[in-house]
Amino acid sequence: MPDRDDLGGAWRVPPSRYLAGRPAEFTVGAPRSVYVTMEDGCRIAVDVLLPNGDASRRWPTVLILTPYIRRFELTPGANVEASPNTYRYRDMFVPRGYAVVVVDARGTGASFGTRDSFRSPRERADYKTIADWIVSQPWSDGAIGATGISYLGAACDFLASTGHPAVKAIAPLFAVWDTWTDNYYPGGMLIKRLALVYDELMLALDHDKRELRSRFSYFANPALLGPMPVDDDTDGSLAREAVKGHLANFRMPDFITEFKCRDDALPYDPTFTSASFSPYNYLDEMPKDVAVYAVSGWMDGAGYANGTLSRFLTLPNTERRVLLGPWDHGARVNASPWRGRQEPEFPVLGEILRFFDRHLAGRSTGLEDEDPVHYFAVHAEEWRAAKAWPPVTGTRRFYTAPGRQLAAAQPNSGTADESRADFTAGSGTQTRYERIAGIDATNYYNDWPEREAKLLGFTTPPLDAPLEIAGHPVLSLWLSCSEPDAAVFAYLSEVEADGTVRYVTEGVLRAIHRAEAPAPRHYRTTWPWRTFARKDARPMPANEPQLLRFALLPVAWCFAKGSRLRLSIAGADADHFVQTPHGRPPLLGVHSGAETASLLELPVEA
Repeated sequence: MPDRDDLGGAWRVPPSRYLAGRPAEFTVGAPRSVYVTMEDGCRIAVDVLLPNGDASRRWPTVLILTPYIRRFELTPGANVEASPNTYRYRDMFVPRGYAVVVVDARGTGASFGTRDSFRSPRERADYKTIADWIVSQPWSDGAIGATGISYLGAACDFLASTGHPAVKAIAPLFAVWDTWTDNYYPGGMLIKRLALVYDELMLALDHDKRELRSRFSYFANPALLGPMPVDDDTDGSLAREAVKGHLANFRMPDFITEFKCRDDALPYDPTFTSASFSPYNYLDEMPKDVAVYAVSGWMDGAGYANGTLSRFLTLPNTERRVLLGPWDHGARVNASPWRGRQEPEFPVLGEILRFFDRHLAGRSTGLEDEDPVHYFAVHAEEWRAAKAWPPVTGTRRFYTAPGRQLAAAQPNSGTADESRADFTAGSGTQTRYERIAGIDATNYYNDWPEREAKLLGFTTPPLDAPLEIAGHPVLSLWLSCSEPDAAVFAYLSEVEADGTVRYVTEGVLRAIHRAEAPAPRHYRTTWPWRTFARKDARPMPANEPQLLRFALLPVAWCFAKGSRLRLSIAGADADHFVQTPHGRPPLLGVHSGAETASLLELPVEA
């Protein structure tokens, strides 16, 4: 089934219907490009696109802040898209009456300066200067919104946190709230390949290495040359000078491994931790009257959906909304096994247009009559609406039990099932982790049945009725371990009546980080929270059961009547995560019953 928004009756006015009533009224004017000088003298390259190219009228502005090249210079005569990272925003908003301003972040594209970190605080300071420049232009009506996917989405949060009064609305799409655990260290485990592939991408773009850029499908077209010089840089010498300066940019594998615990600081700057490049750190600086619409998907990387939900739960802003679809990172693919086609049909940017129409352009959109939360229930293949998160308040429990069962009742006597971690095992190359590294994935978990069959698994009897969950499954795992540390991966699958095994979701926790803590004010969750601080890390006592309580990634999924649920446990994902502990595969024991009853709690309607 498709992800169409008219399935399930979740909207009074489906986004596709709203978009159909907002046809293009203007042409996209030719981009005008200039350098804007920051407070420290750094020159930042900016493209301005106006409806009909008309600078005599005043327009609300949609701001796009990107490190992935605002626009490429093209080979003569080439008829290809010069802005592969941003053209969707241009084509949605400019023809419907918005100025679109696209910025090469400091140290990228044709901008000068260097990147001294991922999502650098220096970049954040630049955004306020850019907003000042926009509202000073004769074509600006004084209202600014921002949107974008991933890095661009977190930049929306940082823009709003500058407190600039012109920023009225932001729509962070597929964006983190906590860079450390939503992106690079889910459950305290480093995604090793992500750091390496991201570094290759940024070397290709920042250093203008075109042979390296060809490895990334978004930027592989040979007609794309270097970053487009600004209009006054007629011979391209300034752009070449800027690119030369980018050779000093930080390197991700070196940088991100400085932060092995969430509170680790740079050795040369004790004030700089992973919080410094995470949106949650700037909560108190975001004005409460900024409207926020966050979007993610059930297959959105290592924890982007967690970031979207934490943002929604944490912000005190009156107007905040969430959309969660059956998508991967960036909604490139509808990842539902029951999809009608690979490409999503839901108009994500059409929904953001409606949001901006209300909060930037002052149009009557009816958005205020819609529920603030919308999510797609996989296998039911319908959209749902809710007034709060989580959308359900009940819980259904399943206990690990003798015979590798997942039972509705807690066993009376205690037992243990043991399995040695296989450091060669992995979850494959068509998973939720590929897309966040810029790697194409289309047939998600297509080889999951063979991989899942090798894991320690616990399975329910066939369901006597459909079971729909919505939210975070929470695992309370009593685990013994032969080593002082372990990586614990938990997978939830649906085993259909015909034996077909479907990947549903997963969670991971590094055993030394098992201590829980109350969620702080600036980082709210409805699932188990932990500091991941160095002082709270505790080695596992040898072969003594310890409680590891952690959430699997959120999902809305309808298990069919006759299907069985399966919980699988692994000690490694060699395709994506670092080996833990090095060269010492632990013997893991999953304990059941009595005082050490392991159980899975599923979020269901009360």
